[in-house]
This record gives sequence, structure tokens and C-alpha cells, in this order.
Amino acid sequence: MNKSIAVLGLGKYGKSLADTLYDMGVDILVADNSRDTIQEYSKKAAVAVVADLANEEEVKELGIGNMDIVVVAMGCDLEASIMCVMIAKEYGVPMVVAKASTDRMAAILTRVGADRIINPEKEMGMRSARILNSSSFLEFFSVDENFCLIKMKPKQKWIGKSLLDLDLRRKYNMNVVAVEGTDGAWGFVDPALPFEEGMNMLVAVEQKDVKRLK
Repeated sequence: MNKSIAVLGLGKYGKSLADTLYDMGVDILVADNSRDTIQEYSKKAAVAVVADLANEEEVKELGIGNMDIVVVAMGCDLEASIMCVMIAKEYGVPMVVAKASTDRMAAILTRVGADRIINPEKEMGMRSARILNSSSFLEFFSVDENFCLIKMKPKQKWIGKSLLDLDLRRKYNMNVVAVEGTDGAWGFVDPALPFEEGMNMLVAVEQKDVKRLK
């Protein structure tokens, strides 16, 4: 059963999130102060409301207390973000996710009750830096501050050798989760299968050990 999700604030991030959730078949509630934007999303959202998200009464009238998740997506509007986070938590929303554009804003929203803080620009910058700084990394996904998943090409010195030969877990403190073959199909790892040019790997590794893979 899909969760009910509210997206408050339809800037670039909020729109992208709402579009993706809609494509996934999730029933969403969206709210924004732009009548034109709400008109655009009225065909996608189960509920689409024009509201001043810094106004306590208007936020309360949204009915967000019935949602499983509320995403407060106004990363540049601290007043509105605080209002929405506080009301969502007062109404017992289990998970309140808030976008923050600065560390200071993140700290404030955490104090008023946000369960999770996201900074898409910062996260994308860090992810891009990891990829650009390595000749092997293709994608980089942080699971949390301690753990990440990396899609990477096998190092040239690994070509022609298998996991049994390489002993990557001991040398790099990482686990190979899956391998993409030269045919583009992903699958579980055969530890005796030698790596070939054109293969890719999905590896799980702690953040502190990422440098060892570069």
C-alpha cells in the first residue's frame, strides 16, 4: 500500500519530487502560494491547494495530519518552513522531511521537529565531486554519514581477475553487491568470474574507506 505524502512548496525540488511520486502512482497532496502552479498540478495531485505556507491557519487547513510523510520543500523560506514543520509534528505526522539551503537552517528545522533534513544542492555537489575526482566512479549514493553505494568500473589492474583472486573485502573493506555484465544486465556476483572490460560494479563501502578505492 502506497504511503500518503504531502509536498509543501513547489519550486524546482518540490516539482521534481511531486512529478516523480505521481509517476510512481502515489496519492499526493501539494500546496504552494502560486495559483498557476497549483492549477498545473491539480491534474496530478489528489489534493492541490493554493496556500500561504507561512500562515498558521492556512497550513492547518491543509489536513496534513492525515499524511504519512510531509515534505517541506521551501529551502529558501525559513519562516514558512518552520511553520510547516511545527504544525506537521503537532498534528502527529510520523515523518517530516525538510529542505534546508544552509547548515544554520538545517539546525533550526531539526530543533523544531524535522525528522530528516535534505540539501539537494549540497548532496549533488558532494556526489559530483566524488565522481569527478575518480576515474573509476560512475555514480555515488550516500546511504548515511557512514555508508555509501558506488557504481564503478573495475580498476584496470582488476581486469582478468576474479573476486577470489582480488580479495577486495580485506584489501578495501568493501563488498561487491552486484555486477553489470558487458551485455548491460545486472546480476549477483560469481566470485570465480573474472572481470572484463566493459563490466561495472555496485559496491558497498564505508565513507572512511572511499579514498582507498580511488
